[in-house]
Amino acid sequence: MLFLAVSLQVSWHGPLLGLDNEVRDAVARTDQALPSGTLRPAADHAAQLLSDLGGAGFAVPVLLGCAAVAAWRSRRSRTPRWWAPLAAAGLTAPLIPLLVVPAKAYFARPGPDGTPLLPGQWGWYPSGHTATSAIAYGAGALLLARVLARVAARTAVRAAAVLLSAGVGAGLLWCDYHWFLDVLASWCLAGVVLWCLARLLPAARSGPS
Repeated sequence: MLFLAVSLQVSWHGPLLGLDNEVRDAVARTDQALPSGTLRPAADHAAQLLSDLGGAGFAVPVLLGCAAVAAWRSRRSRTPRWWAPLAAAGLTAPLIPLLVVPAKAYFARPGPDGTPLLPGQWGWYPSGHTATSAIAYGAGALLLARVLARVAARTAVRAAAVLLSAGVGAGLLWCDYHWFLDVLASWCLAGVVLWCLARLLPAARSGPS
């Protein structure tokens, strides 16, 4: 519902878009308030690194690696359909562009710098890096958590996925690569995908800890 509401605001240029400018101005003020010789360059560098973690070249291999570990542990514990994590990752990875690219083309929203879109160019809504990171890291954590015996390990994996996804979104906002609503919409989209994935996966027994 939130994704639909935000999408309608973007499509109709509704008043909620004012939140984008408020968040952008707040980020810019915070950046300018940092010491220019020390903290500001470090913060800018960290934000760029976090943004890069949302790229498919990094996030998708992490998803596939998590799926491989989950499948291996499932096979060791003789879980029926031990290969399910590999199948889930194989279906989830291409699902990301299938969901994001048509939406970018449809909404054709310009980025924060205001540069008009060229003919045939995709828009900025929703954020592809945010969706890639949230879905890939979230699905990887979901697959791993199903085969980990220790509660602490499952909690750590899930927390790492949340922090990584949040970090990517924050990095994109700090670097002025995306509007806030671009990022928020992708988090909503990722939540729907992960909710569906969690219910489609078969039950798994925990492997050796």
